[in-house]
Amino acid sequence: MGNNIEACKNCEQNFNINYEFCPYCGQEAKDKLTVGVLFKNTISNYFSVDARFFKSFLPLLLKPGYLAKTFVEGKRLLYLHPAKLYLFISVVFFFLMSVLIVKNNVSNIDRAIKNATVKPYVPDSLKTEVTKALDSIKIDSILRPLKAKGMVGLDEAQIKALDSIIKSKTSSDSERNQLDFGYNSKKVDSLIAIGANEQEIFQAMGMNEDANALTRKFYAQTLKFHKNRSGGQIFQAIYDTIPIALFVLLPIFAFILKLFYYNSGSYAHHLVFSFYFFSFLFTVFSITLITNYFVNIPGWLDVLIVLSTFFYLVIGVKNFYERGFVSSFVKSGVISFLYLIVVIPIAVIILFIIGFLFY
Repeated sequence: MGNNIEACKNCEQNFNINYEFCPYCGQEAKDKLTVGVLFKNTISNYFSVDARFFKSFLPLLLKPGYLAKTFVEGKRLLYLHPAKLYLFISVVFFFLMSVLIVKNNVSNIDRAIKNATVKPYVPDSLKTEVTKALDSIKIDSILRPLKAKGMVGLDEAQIKALDSIIKSKTSSDSERNQLDFGYNSKKVDSLIAIGANEQEIFQAMGMNEDANALTRKFYAQTLKFHKNRSGGQIFQAIYDTIPIALFVLLPIFAFILKLFYYNSGSYAHHLVFSFYFFSFLFTVFSITLITNYFVNIPGWLDVLIVLSTFFYLVIGVKNFYERGFVSSFVKSGVISFLYLIVVIPIAVIILFIIGFLFY
């Protein structure tokens, strides 16, 4: 008779083994944890945040690794599903980013670029002649007659010093607030003014005639930037791709965990831990954004907040994988190094390229 009874992994109540779902809490009786199960019904229901979110919030912040360990052990209805929690918190975080940071930065970048001037093309021969002309103009030739009449009280050393300062100032002012696109901007502007076709303009910008489609796209976007000076749009395009990129970056983080803890469960287990850890990161960053909006947080406190996320990872790894503190600290440090120094920079470069090509 006892063989026909099994205990629910979630509520620990006994029920008949033939039941597909626990009659007490409703959890599926035999739901082996796989990647498919992990994502089941998540996308269609991720906005339906119930009371379990508030029940999960404090353990997420104060008990590193606890939610992931509880979920993997089979208690999957006590707290909010890891993927659902991650999606909800990430939506809140990116909304705050968009409202509090991105919009202002986009307008500031566009304003700065439009206020800058394009560095004109000047032949080397003309530069040489202008330099000779500047060298021939001596401030002392102007001041010495005035000094002789008693109108300027400067000695010879002061006149020479003033002459040097003025020339240096003239040179630096000529280079300030200029954009150098790396090609003959003046010639490109002339071709645009007369309505030349894009192929001719691209060649003036340095593109080879046999360039492939990707290269042509790059030159087309560069020409678009040249015409519109819309650097803020590039920043906006990069920002828009970040949420999508995180769907790749988060599984990569889980994969790195799998490499370091190969015998500690399936890949889905590491993915559960990653969902909860990234949920914690977005929660902390969201709170920081809101706080900075009302009160300017000192720089040293921002540094402490960032460091706290690393120690959260250390304790979370220790609790979830049941390892010693030293081992958890060392492995967390190596994992963080690989992720921040290798994975994130590559991701940023890819995001910039995508943002530039499709803004």
